[in-house]
Amino acid sequence: MSPDPLAEFRRVVSIRARQFPEQWEASKKLIEGAAFPSTFARLCEAIQRTDLLVSVKETLVCLFERSVPRRVQDLDGECLKSVTGLPPAKALRALAIFFELVPAAAAKWPVAHVSSEEVETIVRSLDNPFDLLRRTDVASVLEIGAGDLSFAEELVDLYGSDLTQHHRPFVIHCLDRLDPRSQLGGPLHANPERQQKLQRMEGLSFSFFGNQDMFELGDLDRRELLAPRYTIATCWAPATPTFAYEPTRLSEALIRNELERTKGVFHQTRFGKEHALEVRHAGRALLFPPWKFEIVGPLALLRLLARRGLLCVLGSVDGQVFWELLAQLLEEPRYRPPDQTFSPVNLPMIFGEVYTALAGLSIGESIDLAEVAALRRHYLRSDASPSMDGVADHFRYVRISRGATFPGIPVSSTARKFASMTEEAPPWFITLVPA
Repeated sequence: MSPDPLAEFRRVVSIRARQFPEQWEASKKLIEGAAFPSTFARLCEAIQRTDLLVSVKETLVCLFERSVPRRVQDLDGECLKSVTGLPPAKALRALAIFFELVPAAAAKWPVAHVSSEEVETIVRSLDNPFDLLRRTDVASVLEIGAGDLSFAEELVDLYGSDLTQHHRPFVIHCLDRLDPRSQLGGPLHANPERQQKLQRMEGLSFSFFGNQDMFELGDLDRRELLAPRYTIATCWAPATPTFAYEPTRLSEALIRNELERTKGVFHQTRFGKEHALEVRHAGRALLFPPWKFEIVGPLALLRLLARRGLLCVLGSVDGQVFWELLAQLLEEPRYRPPDQTFSPVNLPMIFGEVYTALAGLSIGESIDLAEVAALRRHYLRSDASPSMDGVADHFRYVRISRGATFPGIPVSSTARKFASMTEEAPPWFITLVPA
């Protein structure tokens, strides 16, 4: 059943009002005494020029064109409540925030002023998607799963001096779930010397957040330690098996059976004072961080990237994660067979012409995914409702390249290791523009 447009509008108006407490407080002055007529007139103009769903716009136009009130009490309270869910005074204040009549507080982190259409146009013309940082007014990057920080260092080496010379903001924020104090994780830990170098670099705003679940960013957002949106959001070598199984199409029992079959029997244990995951594989007991086998799935990763980046880049994507992720990007349900794992045997049958096109790519070659199959629409928002609050609900452009490293493109240390991993199949590189 499609969501009620008025109900969705009420939800979004309420969220906006709660998100900006300083604007909410300032909105009181807009409905007081002599300021009210001007506020009402500005709202009328904003409603006329804003692109809204037809039923919502008709209701608002009808409400605001009935008469020219002298005070809030002269408005139709029931109609206002049907649109906003709030009593008249609060309803008008919430609408003033929604239609941007209240000046926003100065943001701690700058956000690039560029539309998704403009991002797509720019990226289509680039061999290196990270060159978008040179083409926008703000160069900001969120790296998810930053590991040893080698990618952040390469990024700064490639773009830092140029951006500094042109006096443009350069922001790099890195997240990693590994606890820096942990004895588990080995070379995947952030390199302390590299971290200090990045923090001292002139013209760069750099932060690293270790022991941080990428799907639990609320505390960092409340403290304004992260930007609401970045020019580029990127993830290198999305973790296996975390993103190798999609829970919306595979049952928990099947996933566990597959993990035990391919990885080995596993259980929670302790390593010194730490919690750990012990996996019995090929006669050996291997220890990992306790969350190593927590399955999130590629859909959650795509949603996170689309919410945080004007452009999204996934690098060094291994084969298992890649096909599971690809199934979420394509429109037809046949690419997402329920409770059926992907294998070298069934991939050609399930993906058909898409598999043929991608399997035929040589190292360094790329393809516009929309040229071989329709891209999936309206699936990145968990409630599947219209994107009235500015959150992307699908990707407008997806480009897939084959290979680990590419000339002139900054990459992670994991990507560089593929050159010596002769038994590993070449990974994938995916560029996505959220709609």
